[in-house]
Amino acid sequence: MSFKIIVDSCCDLTAPQFHQGPFLRVPLTISLAGEDIVDDHTFDQTHLLLLMRENDQPPKTACPSPAQYLDAFDQAQADDLYVVTLSALLSGSHNSAAQARAIWLEEHPKSNVHIFNSCSAAAGEVCVAMKLLELAGSGRDFQTVVNETSRYISSMTTYFVLENLDHLRKNGRLTGALSLVTEALRIKLLMGATPEGEIKKVGQALSVKQALSRMVALMAADPGHVGKTLSIVHCNNAERAFYVLEQVKKSCHFKDILISDARGVTTVYANDGGVVVAF
Repeated sequence: MSFKIIVDSCCDLTAPQFHQGPFLRVPLTISLAGEDIVDDHTFDQTHLLLLMRENDQPPKTACPSPAQYLDAFDQAQADDLYVVTLSALLSGSHNSAAQARAIWLEEHPKSNVHIFNSCSAAAGEVCVAMKLLELAGSGRDFQTVVNETSRYISSMTTYFVLENLDHLRKNGRLTGALSLVTEALRIKLLMGATPEGEIKKVGQALSVKQALSRMVALMAADPGHVGKTLSIVHCNNAERAFYVLEQVKKSCHFKDILISDARGVTTVYANDGGVVVAF
C-alpha cells in the first residue's frame, strides 16, 4: 500500500528529510507589517526576523483552510494518508484537517485518512512525522500505524527555552503572568507541553544556557527517553542546538538525534535564539 505523510508547516523537518521522504506540507500564513508570508518553500527566516525586530506588533499566524488540506489529499495520490498537525489547543490547523477529512471521505469512502493531533509543535511534529515514516515504511497496515503512532504521541515529551515569551503571550498562547515574571526578574523559563498540548512552566534559570542545562538534566532523568529519537529545533542559533547536542551525548541514551532550524511558524513563537526539543 502506498502512503503519504502530510504535515502542517510547524513541522520543522530539514529540507533533505522533507524531500527524501513521502512528505507533503500544508503551509500556515504569517502576517506582519502589512505583509503576508506563506510558510512554504519560499520562506525566508532572515527577512521575517528582521520584520519582527523592526515592528512592535507581534506577527499573526493563520492556519491552513480545509481546502488546502483537500488539495494535499488530492495531490498525494496514495492509499494511506497520515496527517500531522500542531496541537489542537494552539492552532486551528487540526480542525481544518479534520474538516477536510470528513469532506474527502464523503467522496472517497474507501480511503484511509487519519489526522494526528501532535499535542505539540515544531520538534514534536518532527518526531511524529519520523515515527510515521518508520512505521508505515516498514509495511505495517494502516490501523497498526495509527494505533502505534497514537501511543507514541501520548508518551512524547516537549520542552523549550526562549529568549522571551512576548509573542506567545501577545498571541494568546500563554498567560500574561509568566511573561511578565520573566521580564521583571530577568529570568529564563524552561517550558514544556502538557499531555493535552497546552504550554506549561517546567522550571526557571538565570540564563538561557542554565535553562538548557536543566532541560538536558530532566531528559537524562527520564527513563522513557532511552532508545528514542530526539528532535532539536533552533531558531537561528545553531550554537545553542549543538550545545544541547553535546550535553545530551554525555548524559542521555537516545537512538537518534535530529537537528533542524525553525521554519516560519516556529520562528514566530520561538523568536530569535529559541530552542525546542521533543522525544
